[in-house]
Amino acid sequence: MRERDHQTQTTCWDHPKMTELYQSLADLNNVRFSAYRTAMKLRRLQKALCLDLLSMQTACEVFEQHTLKQNEQLLDISQLVACLTSLYQRLEQSHSHLVNVQLSVDMCLNWLLNVYDTGRTGKIRTLSFKTGIISLCKAHLEDKYRFLFRQVASATGFCDQRRLGLLLHDSIQIPRQLGEVASFGGSNIEPSVRSCFQFVRASVRTGRNRPGCRHKQWLILRGYM
Repeated sequence: MRERDHQTQTTCWDHPKMTELYQSLADLNNVRFSAYRTAMKLRRLQKALCLDLLSMQTACEVFEQHTLKQNEQLLDISQLVACLTSLYQRLEQSHSHLVNVQLSVDMCLNWLLNVYDTGRTGKIRTLSFKTGIISLCKAHLEDKYRFLFRQVASATGFCDQRRLGLLLHDSIQIPRQLGEVASFGGSNIEPSVRSCFQFVRASVRTGRNRPGCRHKQWLILRGYM
């Protein structure tokens, strides 16, 4: 099934194991507090995709191996499968008893398309792919913030409103797909982008820190990603 769908670039299917996972995630809807509920869903998703075993260093090495440098470039199904296969083959080397490469590729591809290919085009942006993988990998939060910020920052360490908007849009799709977007202020990221730049301008006027650092501090304060 996986090979046929990959060759035809079809994106409108759910793997049986993914269907089971979504059903188990729905069982968590009775958790009262949204922050706990979202965290439990993310943890269950992370473990189901074996991304709790993935270090950020390994993820970055795979990104480099597949030359994923143009973050606005679109990746098709075959490119996504190639990247995911490399990623899970590395995990299998150290966790052979936990990682089934073919199943993990199927599951992670299925999830990425459900999150970032809602229009069923068979393609997602490189930035979206990186955001999804890094958000669920095994790493400290601040390290994830730094990595993701670098993806949208210029060579001098600055980020404009459009690029920040792309990052926040891709980040908010993860809780949206879990049915938890309301807990993060909804899908409209424009107020958050304006808030960030107001925060940075105020910091620059008072001379408290460099803009790049303030952007990352703002991400932490807002609880994104």
